[in-house]
Amino acid sequence: MSVKDSVKARGAPRPSERGPILTRTRNLKMARSAHAYVRGNTVRFYEWLDASGCRLPAGPSIWICGDCHLGNLGPLADARGRVDIQIRDLDQTVIGNPAHDLIRLGLSLASAARGSDLPGVVNARMIEGLIEGYEAALAEDFDAKSRHPPMIGAVLNQAAKRSWKHLAAERLQGVEPRTTLGKRFWPVGRAEHRALEELCLGDRVSELVTSLKSRDNGSELRLLDAAYWMKGCKLAWPSALRRAGGGRGR
Repeated sequence: MSVKDSVKARGAPRPSERGPILTRTRNLKMARSAHAYVRGNTVRFYEWLDASGCRLPAGPSIWICGDCHLGNLGPLADARGRVDIQIRDLDQTVIGNPAHDLIRLGLSLASAARGSDLPGVVNARMIEGLIEGYEAALAEDFDAKSRHPPMIGAVLNQAAKRSWKHLAAERLQGVEPRTTLGKRFWPVGRAEHRALEELCLGDRVSELVTSLKSRDNGSELRLLDAAYWMKGCKLAWPSALRRAGGGRGR
């Protein structure tokens, strides 16, 4: 089945039709709650900040998230496999004032509290905890794990036990993995698929993939599947690469 027929059969939009649908979906989510509005409108946040005229602390110019809200924090592993709660969405990262990240995260906490009908005192304590945690993290003797509350520890333990197989079971189907198309995943166009093949099968990505599980650098790779992730304006190709003719190298 061609991409055109697949799009028509599944009722998915063509690549040229995605933009308006994504915008309408985002606006609908933002209209449903103040927290979703704050989360989905980074540009508006900085416009508010600029128009407020408030004098922010002059922090050093360093790498900041740029969009530091609750949804962009979560379990993340380092090169040694150690898992901790970190910023894990860096598509708006810039060199900037760290105060911007703190204010953005504080606004996210406050809007989430208001959306959950929590009393104002809880909101105030959350913001105090944010500032206290930031100051503590700058101390030389800071030990993040010793300061984790039980709920965070439970999230980290659960994340550490997950593997690519859990993600594959949730999002892929069949022995020859294919992304389950529908409301969340849309078919990619032919030009997009060719571009993904060129990207994924290039030398740099090939070296990254073969470095996992100590595979030979010369192992042959192929792109199994690709889909457009409707949750955001992102492409997703979960479990898309593996060694040609191999059973494990996903």
